[in-house]
Amino acid sequence: MLSGTLATVDSRVVTDNADANGSGAEAAPRTDAAIKGGSPEQDSTERRVGVGPHIQPWPDDPRLDPELLAEGDTRNVIDRFRYWRHDAIVAELAENSFEYHVAVENFEHDFNIGTVVRNANAFGAAGVHIVGRRRWNRRGAMVTDRYLEVRHHRDVVDFVSWAAQEDLVIVGIDNIEGSVPIEATPMPANSVLLFGQEGPGLSPASREAATMICSIEMYGSTRSVNAGVASGIAMYQWLLTNGPEASVDGSLGFC
Repeated sequence: MLSGTLATVDSRVVTDNADANGSGAEAAPRTDAAIKGGSPEQDSTERRVGVGPHIQPWPDDPRLDPELLAEGDTRNVIDRFRYWRHDAIVAELAENSFEYHVAVENFEHDFNIGTVVRNANAFGAAGVHIVGRRRWNRRGAMVTDRYLEVRHHRDVVDFVSWAAQEDLVIVGIDNIEGSVPIEATPMPANSVLLFGQEGPGLSPASREAATMICSIEMYGSTRSVNAGVASGIAMYQWLLTNGPEASVDGSLGFC
């Protein structure tokens, strides 16, 4: 886990109440079960998500947000984090994240980068790294980028230098000649999983920088899946071999 607050962390500010126009606004999440003290609100035509105002007296917990306690919480967060302050959730996730990181190239277009970020949040990555252009479409992230570190690197050289300083092993994910099957290749615990652009895949510079490149077997007619799908598979595979539920003998899940 990185220590301290990095000055180069992406500082874009978004709000939960913004319109869903690709600016990072939070779309309506799925309904969570009510936690003690709150219950999902419903009307006759549409189920509303989240929980309503918390009953009085409020819990004595500094992590809780008085405004959310008073008005309810409809954010896209799991039940455990209902009514928590944003900064308290960020701190909790950072303290309990796994040691692997995720990186994605952004030189030509930003298709599916938001999904990569959302997957990184869901699967407990320590951080996400955008290599290339700083701007990317945050709509697919569903505001999950607000809860973890998203750092920008101007090019592959800058990214490789950072990875070396953090003692991380660059593991490329791409279906190319010379790659090894991800289901049969344990990834190091200190990995940074690197994904390329839609279409061209990993850039030549990234292929050269990677310690190894893992492929995802295709069983249909398509040659590959998009970066968003591939990232979820790769992160889950990392968890199967390095996460808290990893088997003692190191056996893998996608076999």
